Amino acid sequence: MAWDEWEQLKAQAAERQSTHMRLNQLPADGGGGGGGGDLVVHQDDLGAVGHDAHLLFEDVRKEADISTAGAGKDGAGSTAQAASALDTHNFATGAALHKTVEVWSSQLKSVLQACAHISDHLDYSRRLHAQDDARIGTVLRGSDGSTVSVSQLDEYFK
Repeated sequence: MAWDEWEQLKAQAAERQSTHMRLNQLPADGGGGGGGGDLVVHQDDLGAVGHDAHLLFEDVRKEADISTAGAGKDGAGSTAQAASALDTHNFATGAALHKTVEVWSSQLKSVLQACAHISDHLDYSRRLHAQDDARIGTVLRGSDGSTVSVSQLDEYFK
């Protein structure tokens, strides 16, 4: 193999390699499509979702509870009263209606727990992040007293 031929094969291999090369960094212009560089979280969004979850919890709790709806003096709801009346007259539908109320109530509790969990978790997250921001803000100050940006922090870790 001649030297020129070897150089030509190396050049062809390099051309094929360059089409598959990936850089392990962002472009110098910031890249990533994120914009300004500092992470921003809008707590209004979290608060709105948490508020909606709380409203849903209250609405579902009031409107979907068939076990106590139309409760009589004994505390049993109208559906449970109907199931008991059907049982008294030996209708199999009475037992099925009791089971329906039992399953419905169990599922309702699950939905209510999920709504409460979402609302409480978002409220907790919002408070926790506000506390973290305040703590970090007091610790991370530049020599002139101004806050240290994310891009400056990034330089410390390089």
